[in-house]
Amino acid sequence: MPQFADRGVDEEHYTHLRDWATWPGYTDQERMAVEYAERFALDHESITPELIARMRGLFSDEEILDLGISVGSWMAYGRLTRVLGLDRACQPMDDQS
Repeated sequence: MPQFADRGVDEEHYTHLRDWATWPGYTDQERMAVEYAERFALDHESITPELIARMRGLFSDEEILDLGISVGSWMAYGRLTRVLGLDRACQPMDDQS
């Protein structure tokens, strides 16, 4: 992820994603974004007014909308590529001859 390293997002950010709630390397905004994305993906009905109120303490309404659109778009893209078998059609760069 060299293109994001200059913004403070390095490989370690991805390594600790499963530990988002406890890893000290995440900011409060990053933790909130991961919690929201996880709930959006796994149990969208758990996104309560209380969660949105907590988000509003860290994000503007425009940022919350942008985060929701981003999460939804990437989920839809991932599911579409899976359904169409495109996730299996591409070889990793290492395997190409």
